[in-house]
Amino acid sequence: METIVVGAAIIENGRLLAAQRADPPELKGGWEFPGGKVDPGESDHDALVRECAEELGVKIAVGRRVGGEWPLSSGSVLRVWVATIVSGVPEPLEHLALRWLGQEELYDVPWLPGDLPIVRAVQRLLNGSS
Repeated sequence: METIVVGAAIIENGRLLAAQRADPPELKGGWEFPGGKVDPGESDHDALVRECAEELGVKIAVGRRVGGEWPLSSGSVLRVWVATIVSGVPEPLEHLALRWLGQEELYDVPWLPGDLPIVRAVQRLLNGSS
């Protein structure tokens, strides 16, 4: 059974939250959507809420899904949802840094290859919502 990884495209005031990886060493410094692996018996939504609480210290509300399943180099698949912060202020609890990116800044950070196509999909969502 393939590993399912969930990610949150957290959008606030027309900006997207990006997180810089701290580990593993081969991914360190790359930028990604916050999230992580779905535990056995856990729903995608529950995993996403849990991961954002652990990684960012925030409670999120999960919105619409972005695309389908995005393949990752590890053989796992990434599923991403648009999310909004219900409470808390994001902090890099497990990341090197966090950054809010406006539409004109989306490509100012070196996204991990698995996340890059999703950035394009989120950009289309941002364009449609502005």
